[in-house]
Amino acid sequence: MSYYDPKDLRKFGNITEWSEELGTKFFDYYGKVFEEGALTAREKSLIALAVAHTEMCPYCIDAYTKDGLQRGITKEEMMEAVHVGAAIKSGASLVHGVMMMNKVNKLDG
Repeated sequence: MSYYDPKDLRKFGNITEWSEELGTKFFDYYGKVFEEGALTAREKSLIALAVAHTEMCPYCIDAYTKDGLQRGITKEEMMEAVHVGAAIKSGASLVHGVMMMNKVNKLDG
């Protein structure tokens, strides 16, 4: 058994049922974010795919892999974007080690 059911991705729009106002505002915002602007829809899809991996969201990975392929993003570009996300995520984790080091130094000092 899995916690994630691929069929649930198709139900995402249903989140408005229990909070129509906030759900609608979210989808309005979400739609606006993905409109062409300073970044192309293709670029935004690639960013979304990388973030989907750092957030470990199987629904988003599914959705933005498909979206990316439809926008002509290659598997090499996808994997490179995933590595960029992983590098930032690991760097962000490691830089927090400075906080630990500061605490140890304070307690030892």
